[in-house]
Amino acid sequence: MKTAIITGASSGIGLELSKSLIESGFKVYGFGRNFDENNLKDTNFIPVICDLTNVDNLTQIIKGIKSKEDVYVLVNNAGVGYFGPHEELNSRKIHEMVMINLEVPLILTQQLLRDLKKNEGYIINISSVTAKKISTYGCAYAATKAGLSHFAESLFEEVRKYGVKVVTIHPDITKTNFYRNANFKEGEKEDTYIYPAEIADAVKMVLTQREGLVLTDITLKPQRHRISRK
Repeated sequence: MKTAIITGASSGIGLELSKSLIESGFKVYGFGRNFDENNLKDTNFIPVICDLTNVDNLTQIIKGIKSKEDVYVLVNNAGVGYFGPHEELNSRKIHEMVMINLEVPLILTQQLLRDLKKNEGYIINISSVTAKKISTYGCAYAATKAGLSHFAESLFEEVRKYGVKVVTIHPDITKTNFYRNANFKEGEKEDTYIYPAEIADAVKMVLTQREGLVLTDITLKPQRHRISRK
């Protein structure tokens, strides 16, 4: 059985990704701080309680997984966002965004790259539509996601000759609890946001392309651009 590693798997997009990959026949190691909101009970889902910012512990966990599993898919999904005028962000929030959104994916990719080369596997990064545009009141968050997207684009050129597929998904506003720290959330109507399961469907599409074809960049947007103020 092929193995996938998914960060941020305890809820939202990561939970839906876990369900989708299990349905596709993968064993999933899902990383999260806690799994209180995760009702996924499946023998092929292995919850890994982990603080991703503890790099030494994270790398030890990855080494343990690699020692007993063939990893075919890495999904860098975990993310954190703080929004507002940049001068109002504190250094802790900026550090957390850079660490979770950018540094951790770089480290995980480095740790797993030899295995993914051997298995001609996939690196799938869940970035953000803000990586591609000006993001007023979210410039630090957008910068971390732009860095992730650029990393993925460059990495593909580096590893494509080894059969590794590097894919970036750019979702627009999604109906999750991601905006719990913001003064806004998705709009009220269904055409103003996307569902986590629709992002999982995009990943499933990526994984089912014929060998030799890679969808390196997918952007998902709702029909209308609306937000609700809290």
